[in-house]
Amino acid sequence: MSALAWPPAVRGRRLVWGAGVALTLGALLLTAFAVIADSGEDRPADTGPLRVAYFADWNVANRGYTVADIGDSGAAARLDRILWAFGDVGADGRCHVSEATGQPWELYQRRYTPDESVDGSADSYRQPLAGSLHQLRLLRERTPGLGASISLGGWNWSRYFSEAVRTEESRAALVSSCIDLWLRGDLPRLGGEPQGGPGAAAGVFNGIDLDWEWPVGGGNAHNTTHPGDRRNLTLVAEEFRRRLDALEAETGERYTLSVSLANAEAVIAAAYEPELFEHVDFATVQGYDLTGPWSDTTSPHSQLYAPEGAPDAASVDRAVQRYLALGLPPEKLVVGFPGFGRGWAGVPPQGFGRFAPAQGPAPGAYGEGTDSYADLEQRPGQRFLDPVSGGYWIYDGDQWWSYDTPEVVALKGAYVRDNGLAGMMLWNLDMDPRGELVAAMDTALRGG
Repeated sequence: MSALAWPPAVRGRRLVWGAGVALTLGALLLTAFAVIADSGEDRPADTGPLRVAYFADWNVANRGYTVADIGDSGAAARLDRILWAFGDVGADGRCHVSEATGQPWELYQRRYTPDESVDGSADSYRQPLAGSLHQLRLLRERTPGLGASISLGGWNWSRYFSEAVRTEESRAALVSSCIDLWLRGDLPRLGGEPQGGPGAAAGVFNGIDLDWEWPVGGGNAHNTTHPGDRRNLTLVAEEFRRRLDALEAETGERYTLSVSLANAEAVIAAAYEPELFEHVDFATVQGYDLTGPWSDTTSPHSQLYAPEGAPDAASVDRAVQRYLALGLPPEKLVVGFPGFGRGWAGVPPQGFGRFAPAQGPAPGAYGEGTDSYADLEQRPGQRFLDPVSGGYWIYDGDQWWSYDTPEVVALKGAYVRDNGLAGMMLWNLDMDPRGELVAAMDTALRGG
C-alpha cells in the first residue's frame, strides 16, 4: 500500500457542503480526498526547501513510537532534519539530562532488542551509548543527509531560560554546557548504569534548536521572565553561533543553529529582535494553536489565511507577514504545521460547526481537546475543506475538530514555494506514524 493510500475505514468518505451556507463559509467546496502518490524514491539530499520534523522523545515510552518507526514509515528518507524534543535547561542555567523524568534511561541507557532496533541488532549491556540516542545514530548512518538538532526548552522546560541568558558569564556557561553535553556527547553516568562518559554520544546531533517559549512572557506560568529577555535571546544566539563556528573549525563538521518562534502577535512584538535572525540558519514559525478549545467558539487552529468575513482572525499567513516585516529573511523562515488537531464538544450545527459556540474541549487521546492526525483520520463525521482559507474540519453533530490533512499540507507547500520561504516543519512525528503528512510535505515542496 502506498504511504498515502487510505486505510479501508477511511476510503470512500466524502467532504460535504451545503449550498445554503457557502456564502457564509466562503469557498467551501465539495471535493474528494486526493491521494498523493509516493514515488518510492528517496529525495536527493540538499535539494529544495527544508523538510523538518520534531521527534518527541517521551512518546517512546508513552506511545511506543521509536526512532525505528521514523525509518520504517519512509519519513526519514524524506526529511532534511529532525528536531529532538527536548533538552532541559536547569535551575543552574546549564544543559542537563533530566533524571526526575526518567530521561536518562530512555535517552541513552535502555538496551534495545532486535525487533525494536533500527538495524535489527540487539544492544549489549555495556555499550557506551544505548537508548533512543543510539537508535538516532543508527538512523542517521542509514540515511545520508539527515541532520538532527537537540531542541532546548519547549513549553515545560523553558522555565530557567531567562536566568540562563541574563549575563555574559551565564550565557557562556549555558552554551558551553549544551555543546559539551549534546554535540560533544559527554553524557553523565547515572543510576549505576554503564552508559555515558566523555564522547559517548558524539556526532548524534549536529545542531542546536532554541525553543524558548517565550521570551519576556506568554509562556508557561512557571517561567522566569525579565524585560531584557528580548536582547538576551539575540546575545545567546550570537554566542551559540560563535561557539558552533569554532567547533566546525575543530571537527570539520557543519553545525546548524535554529530558533522556534511564537505565532501570537503580542509575543512577536515583545520577544524578538531583527538581529536575532543574523545568527541562525533557519527559524520555525509555529503555524498551529492559533486558537483552540480554550476559546468558547470553534475555529480552525492552523488555517493558512483568515477566512472570508473574519479578516482579523489569526492565520499562518498573518504570522509569516509579521516576521517578514520584522526582518526575518524569507529564505530562513520555515512554516510549522501540526500533526494534531484541536477539538470542541457541545457544538451546535450552525455552519456545520464552524464559528459556533461550544461547551468545552472534546476528549482526545493526547489530552483534552487534542488528538493526532492518525486518530482523527479514523473519526466519523462530515469532513470539510475550505481551500481558500486552508482550513479543514470534521463535525459529527456534537464534536468539532480542525487539523491538517495532506490536502492542506499541499496548499501550505505551494504557499512556501510561491513566497520563497525556507521550508516546512511538522510537530510531531509520532502523530503521523505512517509518514503521510511527511510524504505530503515532501511532495508539495518539490512542486508535486
